[in-house]
Amino acid sequence: MRFNVILRYVGVVTLLNAVCMFVSAFVSLLSRVDSAFYPLLLSGLLTAALGAFPLIFVEKSVQISNKEGYMIVVGSWLMACVVGMFPYMMWGGEFDVANAWFESVSGFTTTGATILSDVESLPRGLLFWRASTHLLGGVGVVMFALVIMPSLGKTKMLLTNVELSSLAKDNYRYQTQKIVRILLFVYIGMNVAETFLLKIAGMTWFDAITHSFSTIATGGFSTKNMSVAYFDSGWIELIIGFFMFMASIHLGLIYATIVGKSNNLFRSEVVRYYTVSLLVGAVAIALSNLSAGMYQSVGQALRTSLFQVLSIASTTGFATADTNLWTPFSVAILLFFMVQCGCAGSTSGGVKCDRILLSFKVFVARLRRQQHPNAVIRIKMDNIAQDQGSIEFVMLFIVAYLSLLFVALIINTMCGLDLVTGFSAAATSIGCVGPGFGEIGSLDNFGTMPLAVKITSPVFMLLGRLEIFGLLQLFLIKWWR
Repeated sequence: MRFNVILRYVGVVTLLNAVCMFVSAFVSLLSRVDSAFYPLLLSGLLTAALGAFPLIFVEKSVQISNKEGYMIVVGSWLMACVVGMFPYMMWGGEFDVANAWFESVSGFTTTGATILSDVESLPRGLLFWRASTHLLGGVGVVMFALVIMPSLGKTKMLLTNVELSSLAKDNYRYQTQKIVRILLFVYIGMNVAETFLLKIAGMTWFDAITHSFSTIATGGFSTKNMSVAYFDSGWIELIIGFFMFMASIHLGLIYATIVGKSNNLFRSEVVRYYTVSLLVGAVAIALSNLSAGMYQSVGQALRTSLFQVLSIASTTGFATADTNLWTPFSVAILLFFMVQCGCAGSTSGGVKCDRILLSFKVFVARLRRQQHPNAVIRIKMDNIAQDQGSIEFVMLFIVAYLSLLFVALIINTMCGLDLVTGFSAAATSIGCVGPGFGEIGSLDNFGTMPLAVKITSPVFMLLGRLEIFGLLQLFLIKWWR
C-alpha cells in the first residue's frame, strides 16, 4: 500500500475544506469582520498548507489499488473531521477539544447534533462554516473532490464504488463521470431551489442558505436555538418538509424523473414503501397525541407530526415541537424511523428502507420455501433480481448495525445515562439523525453529556456514515499486508 499516493488524494479533499473556510471567512468579512474572521482565515491557511504539502512532494499516480481506494475515502473523511475542528477551537467559547471534535464530526457526517447551548451567540462566519460542513458531507467529501480530479480514469470509478453502497448503485446506469455529475446536479440544484423558496417564504438570505445546506444534506444544523420552530411559519415548514423528503430519496431516481427515464420515483417500490410508511407513522402519531389532549385540532396535530416524522426519517433533525412531551407510542414510532431512516442513494443515514424492505422479502421468501421446498424463488427490488451475495451482505449489515447499536447503548449507560437517553443517543449517532429523547430531545443538545459520550458518539457517527465496514477496515491488521 502506497501511503504517499493516499496522502496526495487526501490532500485534494483537504484543500476543498480550506476553500470552504475561506468562503466562511468572506461571510465574516461581510458581517463587519465578526469574531470568526481571523479564526476562519487562519484555519483556512493551515488547512491549505496541509492539503498542498503532499500535492507538491508526491508524484501523480493514475492507477490505485482497492485498498488504496478505501484508504483514500476513509482518510479523506477523517482528515476533513480533524481540520474541521480548527475554526471552532481557534474561536473558543464552548469549544474545547472534545466539543470541537463532536461538532466537526456531527457536521461532516450530517448528523446535526450539537453541543451548543446557545447557537445564536455564534458569529455569522462560524454559523456558515457549520452549515458548510453539511454541504460537503451531504453527498460525501470525496464526491465533491472527484469533480476537480477529471483525469483519474479507473481511479475515479474505484473511489465512486467505495463512496456509494451497492444498493445505491442499483439505480444508476451511467459511467462513473456521469454518476458524479448527476449527484452534484441534483444536490446543488435542490440547494438553490430551496434557498430561493425559503427567501420568498420570509427567511433572510443568510438563514435561507444555511438552512438549505442543512436540509438537502439531511443534517439539521440551524442558526436558531429553537430550530425551525423559531420561524413559526407554515410555509417554511412546508418547504423544508418537502425538501427533507426529496433529499432522503435516491438522488439518481430524482434525476431520472426529471429527464423522463422509465426508472423514476413513481415506479420505485422502495419510494412507495417509504412514502406510505411516513404517512402511516405521521397519522398514527397525530391520533395518539390528539387522544392525549396535546393538540386542540386535527390540522395542528398532523402538521407537527408529519414534520417531525419527516425530520427523523430523513435524518435531518429539525424541530418544530418538543417530542419529549409526546406519548410513549409516538416516541416508539419515531425510534423506528430513527433506525430505518431514508433510501439508499440519498443523503440520509440509518439502515435504509431499501434494506428493511429487502429483509422483509427475504423473510416472506423463507416462509414460501418452507411450504414449497422445491420452488425457485427470485427476490427482486424495483424489478432488479438480487443475487445471493447482495442479500447476504444486506442481512450482515443489519446484524452489524444492531450489534453496534447495542455496543453504543452499553457505553452510554456505563457513562451514567438513563436508558431512554442512552438508547436514543446510540441510535441517533449511528443513524446520523441528530436529536434523540430524554436529555437530548429535539430542543435539547449534547452539551451536558459526559466527556466519554462526546468522544465516542462521533466515532459511531463515522461508522454509520461510512456504512460500518468502510471504517472497520482500518482495524483489520491482515488487511494492511
